[in-house]
Amino acid sequence: MIIAVIEIVGGLIVLLVGGHLLVQGAVIMALLARLSTAVVALTVVAMGTSLPELAVSLDAAARQSTDIAYGNVIGSCLFNLGAILGTAAVLRPIPVQRQTIRFEYPVMFFAALLTVILARDGEVDHLDGIALVVGLVVFMSSMVVLAKRGVPVNEVQALDQDVRRRAHVQTGTGRAWGKSTALVAGGIVALVLGADLAVTGSVTVARTLGIEERIIGLTIIAMGTSLPELATSVVATARGENEIALGNVVGSNIFNVLAILGITAAIFPVQVNERAIALDNWAMLAFSVVLLPMMLRGHRISRANAVLLLVGFVTFMGYVLAFEL
Repeated sequence: MIIAVIEIVGGLIVLLVGGHLLVQGAVIMALLARLSTAVVALTVVAMGTSLPELAVSLDAAARQSTDIAYGNVIGSCLFNLGAILGTAAVLRPIPVQRQTIRFEYPVMFFAALLTVILARDGEVDHLDGIALVVGLVVFMSSMVVLAKRGVPVNEVQALDQDVRRRAHVQTGTGRAWGKSTALVAGGIVALVLGADLAVTGSVTVARTLGIEERIIGLTIIAMGTSLPELATSVVATARGENEIALGNVVGSNIFNVLAILGITAAIFPVQVNERAIALDNWAMLAFSVVLLPMMLRGHRISRANAVLLLVGFVTFMGYVLAFEL
């Protein structure tokens, strides 16, 4: 049992390190390939924080532990909206950009709604997964088009600083291609090893204590793999770049459903637990619905709204742990 817990903790740490290395290497490659910083930030950087979830869900689904794979996706979405966004907005109210309301939020909401619909028969199969991946491609293409149409100067500067800070690279850095290749390779290896450790430990803990794998995926694994999003949002808020926090959360939820669930289901059909259909999916959709009036009122997420999000998240998790263990 102790070894299993060490495997979970160690696996999550290795996942975080692997995700960081892979993003760092990929960003350097993108900059060397002369992609705009706006495009890099909207694609490589945004996808990067979701890599730990993808690695875990793929590994779990390959082992037929689809409750962990699916719980990881839904739990990460709930953690993003309740805990991460709530924490960031408590620290400092978050302004809401027009594009978030008009484009990114609707995509996030319909992705959550689509999850509820696809899972209602107890399985997200190959075709469902392919449909989600197609949705991801359309979303990413749209984001790139929007970026190319023009981003305000202040946003371009912020994106440039963020991307270069993540890459730790300056123009003309020698041997950058070799460094970036090594980082990407190391990141992939770390993600694979970290996912293997985390899933192995989770399955062992669940079987030893008689806990549903769904709950392990929904809580420990989901929260652990969401640490990159938490770190990004809190650091951005502390630096006064609190508008990044909302975009990070909304974008991460879109990737969780379209990329992680989509890619996983396209390769391994994902069986969905009855309790996930009856409770978890609807909780995710409810958080998504509640977020809209919060954004529309004053075009910001206030501290009062942040407290409501945190209370809602703690209440849901408290119910799961108190009545479903």
